[in-house]
Amino acid sequence: MSLPDFKTGKRSPAASSQGSVVHLNVGGHMFTTSLSTLSRHPGSKLGELVFRETDSEGRVFIDRDGAHFGAVLDFLRTEQLPSKHILEVHREAVHYNVQPLVKRLEETPQMFGELVARQQFLTRVPHYWENIEVLIRIARAEAVASRHSTVLICVLRTEEDLRCYDNVVHSLDAEQHSVVTFGPWKATPGVSDLLDCVRMDIQNQGYQVQLEPHTPDKSFRSKTYSFFHKLTFTWW
Repeated sequence: MSLPDFKTGKRSPAASSQGSVVHLNVGGHMFTTSLSTLSRHPGSKLGELVFRETDSEGRVFIDRDGAHFGAVLDFLRTEQLPSKHILEVHREAVHYNVQPLVKRLEETPQMFGELVARQQFLTRVPHYWENIEVLIRIARAEAVASRHSTVLICVLRTEEDLRCYDNVVHSLDAEQHSVVTFGPWKATPGVSDLLDCVRMDIQNQGYQVQLEPHTPDKSFRSKTYSFFHKLTFTWW
């Protein structure tokens, strides 16, 4: 099994026995542990570290951000889960293939809710991730010499809403807005849940956004919710 993230240098001297002390340099973060700890879970990449190359100080060098490596190492030592940065530690556990840690992290409330509830809902919203990319692309295109970019979201929750689509979008013709349409979908979460996901997933990419209702025509105010929502990006 190869480890493409490990840099080459001098051959590691720390591979003689299960009691060997191993010094690690993970992207500038220094750690000291034992070979037996690193090898605790067969199949992970960590047991192979001592067979890799070292930096100029004789430490095994991993060319990866080491900010959350300590939490992975603590689990190998004590079987204790981290109390914060769950998603980040999970990413590291997946990278190093520490499957017991991956499994237990995915059972925590934070990750269970994300993987089993929210992500499963989003798989039932047609073209959700493609629409997120389109929203960002439109907003960036409209950001030239502007403080804000505005894109309209049209949410069609049901098949009945979809049948009204042509008339609904026609009401925007005079306004010359860019519109990205979501739905319909077959799942319990409603319009506000979908909008929360849109806001969350765009903010997670580092953008500052605000969502608010947008009613283009008085004839649509009798609906139980507005089809249109205004997504505003703030650039500075």
